[in-house]
Amino acid sequence: MTLLEGVILAFGGAAAGFINTLAGGGSAITIPILTEMVGISTANGTNRVAILLANLSALAGFQRGKAVPWHRVVPLIIPTVLGAAAGAWVATITSGDVMRKVFAVVLLLVAASVLFRPSRWIEERDVVLHEPWRSLAFLAIGFYGGFVQAGVGFLLLAGLVLGGGLNLVNGNAAKVVLIAAYTPVALLFFARAAQVDLAVGAVLSVGQITGAWVAAHLAITKGAGWVRWVLVVAAVIAAVRLAFG
Repeated sequence: MTLLEGVILAFGGAAAGFINTLAGGGSAITIPILTEMVGISTANGTNRVAILLANLSALAGFQRGKAVPWHRVVPLIIPTVLGAAAGAWVATITSGDVMRKVFAVVLLLVAASVLFRPSRWIEERDVVLHEPWRSLAFLAIGFYGGFVQAGVGFLLLAGLVLGGGLNLVNGNAAKVVLIAAYTPVALLFFARAAQVDLAVGAVLSVGQITGAWVAAHLAITKGAGWVRWVLVVAAVIAAVRLAFG
């Protein structure tokens, strides 16, 4: 890894950490960079090192601002982690091209919902998605996160905000809890398949940790209305990249 590659990794990681904490799709920035350096299979695994550390950084920021809805997110950890374990195992033996195309459509639908039904994303409400559907939904979202990771934040936000009744600030706080919970499990599968470059992942982590901490601080101070617009822009950009990249 050259000095230039290290700088690109750090800055790309900072942008990804910021976007992932407030919305999702940051891996659309880091995966192409990693692919050029270590190849696509190792890129998917190496990216998880930075994802884990960035979400722990974001979680610390949200917890400091008392924004983590622990009573709502803790019951979702087990189904999400189980789904991620299955998804990560499948990812080590197959390609994710088809899922990326399908997910591009999902992202556009999420962006449309944020634009045309903003109150559902900004105001906290009662839980809409009840058992067993809630566990099944987060099992499926966890599978996607373990399999691809790119854009899983959008799916988690949809489940937590539209299905769980949280607003965008608390939804993002709950999202980082779930990602921080399942990423070590997914990372283990990639490591066992020799698809993790720890040195590259460490450099990427420096940027992602910084971006995630800044994003968590801004989410708490600026509120759900501001996060809404970050979510819309990030969703549209990620959808275009996934569909045509």
